[in-house]
Amino acid sequence: MQAKENRNDPVFMNPIIFIGASVCLGLLFAAQEWVYSLRLGMHWGAKVFFKSWGFQFLLFGTICWLLWRLFRNQIQRANVVSMLALFLPCSIVIGVFEEMISALIFPDLPRSHLSYWQRVTMSLDAELFDDIVVFWCAFFLFRSIGYYQRFRENERTAAQLEIQLANAQFAALRMQLNPHFLFNAMNSISSLMRIDVDAADAMLEQLSSLMRITLERGDAQLITVRDEMEFIETYLAMQARRYAGRVEHALSVDPELYDALMPSMLLQPIVENAFVHGLSKITSTGELTLAIQREGKEMKICVVNSGAGVSVVKEPKSDGHAVGVANVRRRLKLHYGDKASFSLTELDSSHAQVTIHLPLQFSLPLKTPITRFGAQ
Repeated sequence: MQAKENRNDPVFMNPIIFIGASVCLGLLFAAQEWVYSLRLGMHWGAKVFFKSWGFQFLLFGTICWLLWRLFRNQIQRANVVSMLALFLPCSIVIGVFEEMISALIFPDLPRSHLSYWQRVTMSLDAELFDDIVVFWCAFFLFRSIGYYQRFRENERTAAQLEIQLANAQFAALRMQLNPHFLFNAMNSISSLMRIDVDAADAMLEQLSSLMRITLERGDAQLITVRDEMEFIETYLAMQARRYAGRVEHALSVDPELYDALMPSMLLQPIVENAFVHGLSKITSTGELTLAIQREGKEMKICVVNSGAGVSVVKEPKSDGHAVGVANVRRRLKLHYGDKASFSLTELDSSHAQVTIHLPLQFSLPLKTPITRFGAQ
C-alpha cells in the first residue's frame, strides 16, 4: 500500500526536490533580511544570513517531509479537534526545537555575549510565530495533496467502472448475437438437408469455418474491415448455396479502408436481415450490394437489398428475426456514442437500404491476416 502511495506522490514531494525547494525559500528570506539589515545600518555579512536561514529551512524542510512520509494518513484524516489537540502543539514543539538547534549551531546570533537560553528566548520571541505559520502552510499543502490524490483516484475508479460496464454490455450483446446467428444458420442447414444433402454438408463446413474465425478473434471488439469482409464473404457463400443462385451480390470496398477499424460482426446481422426480411420474400432473382467507402473523416457503409419494404424490421420482434438490427444500433451507441449513425430506409417498394456512418480509425496492417475459410 505504501509503495502504491509513493508512486502516486507528486514529483515535488521527492525529498531532494522538497527539501531543496525549502532551502531555496530560506535563501530568499535571507536575502530579504540582509537587505533590510543594510537599510538599518547594520553591517553583518551576507554569509551569516544565508547560512542561518538556509540551515533553518533545511531543518524545517526535513522535518516537514518526515511528517508527510510518516504521518500523511493522520494529516489527511485530521479534523478540527485533532488539529487543535495534536497538530497545534506539534507545530509549537517543532518551532521551539528548530530555534534551539539554530541557536546551538549559530552561537553568534542574535548576540554572541548572551547565554544559550537567552539567545533561544530571543529567537522564540522573534521567530516562533513565523515557524508556526510555516508549519501550517506545509500542513495544508499536504492536505491539498491528499484531496487531489483522492480526486484522481475517484476519477480512475469511475473510469474503470465505466470501462467494465461497457465491456459487460459488449459481452452481453455478443452473447446475444452469436447464438442468434448460430441458430439461424443451423436452421438453414436443417432445411437444406431435405433438398440437397451435399449443399447442406458444404454449408455446414462453411459454418464451421465462420465459427473458427469468430474464435480466432476472441474478445476483440474492433477489427479491420478486411477481417469483417472475410467473414461476410464466407457468410454470403453459405447463403448462395441455400438460395441456389437466386441472389446476386456485389461487394465494394475502398482499398484504403481495408485497415480501418469497425465493430466485430457488425455487417453479418445487417446482411442476414436483408435475406430474412427482403430477399426471402421474392421468387425472382434478388440483388444485394454492400459498399464501404470514405467520406471525409468518416467511413460510410451502405447495404441495399431487393425484396419487401422495411416496416417489418424497424422494431425487434418476439421471434428474434430483427434482434440483429437492434443489436447493431446498441453496439454503435456503446462504441461511438453520437459520433456514429444508423439509418434503415425504403428506397422504393422493392428495395431497402441500411446506411452506417462511423468515425474513421485505422489499424496497423496485420502481419499475419486471418486465414480465409470456405469463401469459394
